[in-house]
Amino acid sequence: MKKDLISISDLSKEDIMRLLESAEAFLARRGRHGQPLQGKSLAMIFEKPSTRTRVSLEVAAAELGAHPLYLSANELQLGRGETIADTARVLSRYVHGITARVYSHHTVLQLAQHASVPVINALSDWEHPLQILADLQTMRQRFAKLEGLRLAWVGDGNNVCNSLILASAILGMEITVASPAGYQPKARILEQAKSLGGWPKVVAEPDDAARGADVLITDTWVSMGDEGEEAERLRVFGKYQLNSEIMGLAAEDAIALHCLPAHRGQEITDEVMDGPQSAVFDEAENRMHTSKAVMAWLMGERSQS
Repeated sequence: MKKDLISISDLSKEDIMRLLESAEAFLARRGRHGQPLQGKSLAMIFEKPSTRTRVSLEVAAAELGAHPLYLSANELQLGRGETIADTARVLSRYVHGITARVYSHHTVLQLAQHASVPVINALSDWEHPLQILADLQTMRQRFAKLEGLRLAWVGDGNNVCNSLILASAILGMEITVASPAGYQPKARILEQAKSLGGWPKVVAEPDDAARGADVLITDTWVSMGDEGEEAERLRVFGKYQLNSEIMGLAAEDAIALHCLPAHRGQEITDEVMDGPQSAVFDEAENRMHTSKAVMAWLMGERSQS
């Protein structure tokens, strides 16, 4: 039976740890890890543009021996009215896996429902599981553990935040989200996290989240699709910034993460982004290693490490 990765909650704690071990092995053996996906193909559907997602997936697939196919929405019949179900069924006859970076979570759910090959959510408006796996790998590299870490999310309670909340619950990490009213995580995500054994906290003040945290995470205030709200968002999120003052409230060995692209001077300052506590570029690199782990697991032999 095929397996998909649509939500980070599709993975158990054991699944996540296995994928992170695999990612570390791919990192350590880069160029010498063989090609477990030799002869296979990966369809990559992109409704939204990307730097890290596209490059990390293409390179990861190629280094595993697979052939990556970049498919923009305008180049597919999806853009001319073909149903998602029909697209999924047809692609399944050609390729061995599908990744989708889309506006609506409904799209990736429909792809998974109708495809007979594994479907990987490469970003939707609800979750971003591939990003969170890279974040977790980065945390583990810095702290040699995940369980018990204290996380502080500062900014918009968006798709990345949703996946991080769920991952925290699965792995036994504490998370406090600091967001302004109207931009906090949805109740549905918080309830799901509680059902997974977590107890996420939501506060209004960034300082309350940052105090004593091991990891401070942020994201852009204006995501793709929110451009019409830019002026209001810039006004509302003014104090939700990773800067030297807020980093000073965190644990002494705390790190700063950002999934990128960063709007320097808005949600994160140059001082933090380029400073000694930044793990942002390790985090970006890890997108490739964790993508390899996911693809090898879903598209190759399940025993692949």
